[in-house]
Amino acid sequence: MHGLGNDYVYVNCLEQKLRNPEEISRIVSDRHFGVGSDGLILICPSDRADFEMRMFNADGSEGSMCGNGIRCVGKFVYDKRLTGKKHLTIETRSGIKTLDLTVEDGSVSTVAVDMGKASFRAKDVPVETEYDEFISQPMLVRGEVYLVTCVSMGNPHAVIFCEDVDNVDLEEIGPLFENHADFPERINTEFIELVDRQTLKMRVWERGSGETFACGTGACASVAAAVINEHCDPDTEVTVRLLGGDLKITCSQDYKILMKGPATHVFDGVVEIG
Repeated sequence: MHGLGNDYVYVNCLEQKLRNPEEISRIVSDRHFGVGSDGLILICPSDRADFEMRMFNADGSEGSMCGNGIRCVGKFVYDKRLTGKKHLTIETRSGIKTLDLTVEDGSVSTVAVDMGKASFRAKDVPVETEYDEFISQPMLVRGEVYLVTCVSMGNPHAVIFCEDVDNVDLEEIGPLFENHADFPERINTEFIELVDRQTLKMRVWERGSGETFACGTGACASVAAAVINEHCDPDTEVTVRLLGGDLKITCSQDYKILMKGPATHVFDGVVEIG
């Protein structure tokens, strides 16, 4: 399944256990020798919510949250008749998220997700700094100074506003931000071009996966960063243009985030790991 081209292999773990998901994620994510994906997502039972989502990056590391992934989880459990609910709660490592499903002709087309509150606290990201918050602060990378706003959406993000996002050498600069010494848990990095006050253009380097077609939490973090830096207005829907398509993000005055976007089923299959 994919959300705007951010693709994962999904496994129903309600009735089975998947041993060593870290290694399996590395195997299935390989685009030459595996299925090919940005990672692996497990749909598991939960004592605290309707379902639990566990997500693993292409390098096998476990992430806390995936905005595109959680929309696909909503589509998976409804379309596979694992639930009849159109209002769902999903447990993640970054807390319980609430989903509202839009159903057309018996299957889910789009999903709205209450993503919770964006945090700018440096220790929540985390980022090593003397400041309580890291908002539009200079950071030296590859001999160049970037103004960086750090945001936690349950996972860490560094947002950088630029003039021309298409000309950013993301393959080179992305790993330097991801593995920067000031980010002890690594970082997802978003480069953002301001189209207008209701439109952002975004490219993203995800920790553990590289450049992806879309990142839901990254889009949320970018709009929150745009609001706090007064590039966008609160309580106003902002279109975030990603390589894989558009997400609609609304950030309230107290930085609560609502994300709306599609979820797409590609194929079902059986993978033999041996």
